Amino acid sequence: MAGSNWVLFVVASWALIITPGPDMLYVISRGVSQGRAAGLLSAVGVTTGLLVHTTFAALGLSALLHTSALLFAAIKYLGAAYLVYLGVRAFLDKEAIGVQGSKVPAAMRTIYTQGLLSNVLNPKVALFFLAFLPQFVDGSERNIPLQMVALGLVFSLFGVLFLSAVGLSSGQIGSWLAARPALAGKLRWITGGVLVALGVRLAVSRRV
Repeated sequence: MAGSNWVLFVVASWALIITPGPDMLYVISRGVSQGRAAGLLSAVGVTTGLLVHTTFAALGLSALLHTSALLFAAIKYLGAAYLVYLGVRAFLDKEAIGVQGSKVPAAMRTIYTQGLLSNVLNPKVALFFLAFLPQFVDGSERNIPLQMVALGLVFSLFGVLFLSAVGLSSGQIGSWLAARPALAGKLRWITGGVLVALGVRLAVSRRV
């Protein structure tokens, strides 16, 4: 990739990453409700989902998603249902919010998996990578899939750095709220509302 093209890729990537969106809202909601560890793991989970979409784009699977309205709708509604499910779970969770969140490994794995699936089950992300990455690929080279994977890895690295900072910062907010039971009691409704809103937003979104 030419130097000017690389600079453009870096600038465009950071502009997209720091723009508030579903991934950032998800990480913030997890960090605020369950502490720094949850915020960090949700960021890593979301970023892993970006790597999955990068692989799909490199292999051409996103192209199939783009041409198949039925497949797009199936994945979109599955992802929306999953986000709504997480939101309802948050509504029904009566446990108090811990300062640093759960230390049980299974709970941490669940948070990571939820972040991963919330991203993987969003077909909009797959189509975004299919449209974004090829713009910075050198068509004169034969290793186009490898170029796309490399670009996706760099984008994901930027993403995990930024979202990790967001998750850790929101964890501090969670610690502050945990010391205030009156506010902590309402926090699960905020978290659940964010997740349900993201699910509804995905369900009603139009195909691009």
